[in-house]
Amino acid sequence: LQVCQIYRLLQWVHKGNKVQIEKMVNLGVENLINLTEPQDGIGVLHVAVSANVLFYCMYPTKRHTYCLQLALKYQADANNVSAKGTHVFQLICEKAQEWAHICLMMLDAGADPNTTNQQETGVTALMEAAKAGSLQLVKAILRKGGNPNALDRKRFTAVHYAAMGGFFEVIRVLSAYSADMGVINLEECTALHYAAAGDNANCCKFLAQRCNPKLRNKEGLLPRQIANGAGHKAGAKELRKAENKQGKGKKSSEDTLMSDLWALTLYDWSYVFEAELRKAFGNESDTVTTEMFIAVLEKLKAPVEQDQLNTIISAHAKGKEGYVNIDDFIKGVKYIQKPFLLSSYMPKKKRGEKGGKGGKKKGKFVPPVPICTLPPQFMPRRPDGGPPHFMIETYHNGSDLLRFDPDHPPVHPIVNDSGWYLEKPQKVYVNINSCVESGDLESLDLALSQGVPVDVHDQYYKTPLMVACSSGNYEVAQYLLGQADVNVCDQFLWTPLHHAAYAGHVELIELLVKAGATVNAQALGGATPLMRAIQSSRPSCVDFLIKAGASVNAENKKQNCLDIARAFADSRIIELVKDEMDFLPKPNETAEGGKAQEAKPTTEEVWENPPTTSQLMSKIERRKELFSLEVDFDDFMMPFSQNIQR
Repeated sequence: LQVCQIYRLLQWVHKGNKVQIEKMVNLGVENLINLTEPQDGIGVLHVAVSANVLFYCMYPTKRHTYCLQLALKYQADANNVSAKGTHVFQLICEKAQEWAHICLMMLDAGADPNTTNQQETGVTALMEAAKAGSLQLVKAILRKGGNPNALDRKRFTAVHYAAMGGFFEVIRVLSAYSADMGVINLEECTALHYAAAGDNANCCKFLAQRCNPKLRNKEGLLPRQIANGAGHKAGAKELRKAENKQGKGKKSSEDTLMSDLWALTLYDWSYVFEAELRKAFGNESDTVTTEMFIAVLEKLKAPVEQDQLNTIISAHAKGKEGYVNIDDFIKGVKYIQKPFLLSSYMPKKKRGEKGGKGGKKKGKFVPPVPICTLPPQFMPRRPDGGPPHFMIETYHNGSDLLRFDPDHPPVHPIVNDSGWYLEKPQKVYVNINSCVESGDLESLDLALSQGVPVDVHDQYYKTPLMVACSSGNYEVAQYLLGQADVNVCDQFLWTPLHHAAYAGHVELIELLVKAGATVNAQALGGATPLMRAIQSSRPSCVDFLIKAGASVNAENKKQNCLDIARAFADSRIIELVKDEMDFLPKPNETAEGGKAQEAKPTTEEVWENPPTTSQLMSKIERRKELFSLEVDFDDFMMPFSQNIQR
């Protein structure tokens, strides 16, 4: 019995009958799949490999993919067909969304792009890829010569299947390869009927522009009626517009924009082949001669006839005889009507509110403020695959804290044997500005030693020096000024001096000015650090900036320094600003003395070793001099943070 089952299983493997193979493996003798026939010692795996049966490699794991690569490398047949007439490539394309890389591998190995399930459904590999919505695979099959107008047993095309899934980009790629959008299947439905049943207004609009929207199916329903029945208001609206325009469009001529099917096909083709067109035309200029334009389109086999090509050239020749602008051709603005352009499929912006009888109300000036977060393209990962530079590695003390501390360090590095019995901690990355706020100088020193830029921007455009100034961390700011740019700006053109003045930290303002900060730097709205200091209601900050040379006559878009001081209603600051304005000479007078010399930047001392206990106590004493006796220095917080905690 065992020998008979072995031979029977080998026969099913020869025939490629997967159902019978599974039945025998599950119900046959124990360990049948690993047994061999007694004469030559041949097992089922030997037969499967020698028969090039690639159906057994169809599974989305790395091991199966590797097996498939090896099989294809050694000339395995990429066009295997099962006993039921199912092609291996067509079967893989059924799950193209998950197995796209396997499908592309098979296609490169010589799989027929027009493979069809001849005995059962007549579905092609392109139809399966379109049904799955795999744009990359659809492009690859079409480039290999796949037929976009092939029909299955029910007269479905790839466009029908793409419309069922609402895959707009796939439909447009099929249109670029001259796919017929108006094919009627056995149910008398076009692709537009299936797009109307789905909730995709762009698919409805695209297909309605390229086929008849007034055709009824077997049930006597228009695409618009199907959309209304499904509750798809956006799609029904587009279909109603298409029905109203049907038969009323103007004929295209040389002097008007076109909406002919051949022109729309060429427009879709130029969109899909944009990279190839730009490479063929070269990147030297956006304008090429008509001779080169014709030669490139003929070389790339554009879907256009010679007389139609002359019409395109004449549409682009207005103002420049003998030349064609490549950007205008790809965008289609010179020969395609506006409702048919790709820009018409984008979400429309809401119109501004209208004023009274005078027409539209003039909007306020909107400065070009960037978005609040840094775009991903400006936050590249590190060359080794690590996080962006503003995420830094935290410092871990490798010594045993039960034996060593800052006051009792190891006498010699050899004495410190902590690394022999302590596990090395995993790398932990934190935002560099979090280390600045917490005063973690060890992590900052480690990051700078690893090549992290000292002026790196986080996702909110802030540098470590800006955060140190806004949070009032004097020691970190002093450490960073050894290398940082003191006049670096964020997205609002605020410098570190703006942040320090707005937070009201006079000691940081003094430090920045000594390091060469520009006291009259203007932000995006025209505000200077003096204006920010006035808003903080700190007379000491205002007084220092005025003495450092800050201009009290500076103005933003609406107010000067005195206007801002009056708006914040601090009598001490109003008096300081007013006295300085009265002291300044009038515009027609000449000030005595020479030009004031700007402070030169000084290089601060770089932090070296962690502080000892005595150094920490001296720092606490120095901070204590700046505040009252009510401050608790065991869990010290800045005044603003302390009030929030309460």
